[in-house]
Amino acid sequence: MTRLIFLGPPGAGKGTQAKALSGMCNVPHISTGDILRAAVKAETELGQKAEGYMSAGELVPDDLILDLIRERLSENDTATGWLLDGFPRNVEQAEFLNKLLAEINQTCDVVINLEVPDDELVTRMLSRGRADDKEAVIRNRLEVYREQTEPLIDLYKGSGQLRSVDGNQEMQRVTEALQQFVQCEVNAKGVEA
Repeated sequence: MTRLIFLGPPGAGKGTQAKALSGMCNVPHISTGDILRAAVKAETELGQKAEGYMSAGELVPDDLILDLIRERLSENDTATGWLLDGFPRNVEQAEFLNKLLAEINQTCDVVINLEVPDDELVTRMLSRGRADDKEAVIRNRLEVYREQTEPLIDLYKGSGQLRSVDGNQEMQRVTEALQQFVQCEVNAKGVEA
């Protein structure tokens, strides 16, 4: 059973690493960023509300995210595990997640914190070429991260769940470092992941 939360600033590689581990462990990668971008593209009500915050580099308000997470973690494919990427983003969301997991009889195994210096993060995000990846917006997103998300590091360190990994190295080396923290079941092909 693999249930992991990925923390780290924007551009640290959370999505890339979560996708890699998701495939190895055969569990869903749940990215609030991907879900929100899809909602913006589809011009759903949630997407329209979220777009204003996202284009300014602000975090989407909790009430828009919480229902989305509750619904997603209740789907059948999460029964054997999940990797959360982009949630929780603040202490209030972490408290919501703890209550939700208790309600649905699940627990989080490990919280991974990917550590990458700010200058490297800016370089990485500028190279992605997304419309919302402009240096001023990126710097604002990093500041918002420091204010709202960094307190989670102390919260999860206090609970004994936090594991920090140097995300400022070759992608494969980061993946290898992360593998020591996952408890993958035998994947669908019958190969030990």
